[in-house]
Amino acid sequence: MSDSLHFEIKPASWRDLFAVQEIERACFKEDAWPLIELMAALTFPNVVRLKVINKEKITGFIAGDIRRVEGTGWILTVGVLPDYRRKGLAEALIDKCEQAMQMSRIKLSVRRSNQAAIQLYQKLGYSQVDVWSKYYHDGEDGIVMEKQLS
Repeated sequence: MSDSLHFEIKPASWRDLFAVQEIERACFKEDAWPLIELMAALTFPNVVRLKVINKEKITGFIAGDIRRVEGTGWILTVGVLPDYRRKGLAEALIDKCEQAMQMSRIKLSVRRSNQAAIQLYQKLGYSQVDVWSKYYHDGEDGIVMEKQLS
């Protein structure tokens, strides 16, 4: 992580619920997950959950769902607080999550208008494989992206 040597990535748990909720709201506004879904992501089996910590503050979060039957891992959510962006944290979270899921194929979805995220995912080897028409509550399409790992 460039310029971020004081950051640590650690497993997240239900104890991080309100910090993760803050990240979701800051990053996704009306698309933020409800509290019950965040609790599920922080407790359900087969979910990789990681947090970025800077001086005891949680500044980023990622959750990845391991779907062994499909042979696919899904990045369910990834977010970094606005003041901590552009420091390589999202990239580091995605990398660690991919490693932890140990799946040969990883997928995620992103708003069509979120060009910054799409560019990051492309940089990391993801490419568009599908479009979920009117996926978001306001009718915007979701772009499904996939990465093949060795």
